[in-house]
Amino acid sequence: MSAGPAQLSFPFEHDPGFLVSTFEKASGRSVMLVLTDNSTSMLSIRNKGAVSCVRLHRMFLCVDEATLKEIGLFIKHGSGSMTRFRAFLNKMSSVVRRRPQRYFPVRTRGKYYELYAIFERLNEEYFDSRLTSAITWGTGSSRKAVRKRTLGSYSNHSNIIRINPVLDKNEVPDYYIEFVVYHEMLHAAIGIGEKDGRRSVHTRAFRERERLFKYYDKAMRWEQTII
Repeated sequence: MSAGPAQLSFPFEHDPGFLVSTFEKASGRSVMLVLTDNSTSMLSIRNKGAVSCVRLHRMFLCVDEATLKEIGLFIKHGSGSMTRFRAFLNKMSSVVRRRPQRYFPVRTRGKYYELYAIFERLNEEYFDSRLTSAITWGTGSSRKAVRKRTLGSYSNHSNIIRINPVLDKNEVPDYYIEFVVYHEMLHAAIGIGEKDGRRSVHTRAFRERERLFKYYDKAMRWEQTII
């Protein structure tokens, strides 16, 4: 059994109530705040009526007030540049300790497609640049995998997206590989839900957001040609 999340110590900390007060003033909404040590999801927001349920990594207890106000405006509008937020994440990336993980090679550049560029573009367009996942080409490339539709995978434990290199071909349209990457990014954004008391990765909410991909219908039609 693995140990729990490593605890962090910071030079100073705001009181959690100060964060709630700052968020509520900036957003004009009631805020319920949960502080976490989850380093794969630094910020998540779920609106329930007039209340915004905010899960935030506790390292933000030591961030400046201007960044907290930026988060509050993000809570209000549901979007935004989050420039200060991302700058703080970059600054603190060496401080946030994760569980030791097995080394894995990251290979984003293929013969025809560069995965990092695709990820960054989709992250900005659909996820407000909030996802922090790594992305890489996988090692398998069998046609059997294609028949099983295992064209991509996401690991919640390592926060890594792997794309089957069988897609790195000239005949694979760019909108389709973008859809596969988007699909796996949704797993990173939504996580694992439940259906009838069982774990479900493709919930109704997942399928609804999947259809928001602008080339969804076109991608589905092309997918039928390779299955």
